[in-house]
Amino acid sequence: MVGIEKPTGQEARDAWGSEAYSILVGVAQTYHAVITYKELAEEIQSRTGIRTKSLLHNWIGPILGRVVREAHRRGDPPLTALVVHTDDGKVGSGYKEVLIVAGEPSVDDELERERHAADARLDCYRRFEATMPPGGGVPALAPRLQAAVDRRRERTEKPVRVCERCFVQLPSTGMCDSCG
Repeated sequence: MVGIEKPTGQEARDAWGSEAYSILVGVAQTYHAVITYKELAEEIQSRTGIRTKSLLHNWIGPILGRVVREAHRRGDPPLTALVVHTDDGKVGSGYKEVLIVAGEPSVDDELERERHAADARLDCYRRFEATMPPGGGVPALAPRLQAAVDRRRERTEKPVRVCERCFVQLPSTGMCDSCG
């Protein structure tokens, strides 16, 4: 906010909300792109020139709430579906506001919430004219979350290896401890 020495809290929130919307529209213009809460917060502060020393989780939620309501008001898909945690690639618990504002039932199952967000992200990419692959694209979990799901699936889908002689499960070495 050029020209304002020290913006009021309301002025800061207004500027951050507007800038967050703009940033997320930019993210939506790249197919399967997401942004972390931390990256979004830094970009918001950098673009507005308004910094806070408050912890991220103390101020970003209300800003994203503004984005949810503004997207709904404009008839845009929920842009906040593009914002994920750095560590696990999941949307935050505040994603429930998307469902509330849209008048949809809550989603308690974490993976179902992530699938809802993946569908919403696809809507964002389409709405904001990302270059889509042939066929129009598909909903996708955030890359970090998809990698974790794939690792979990790989661990559970591997058939148990057993000794051909004594039918005991083999250790990771592949050599039977009983038969030698």
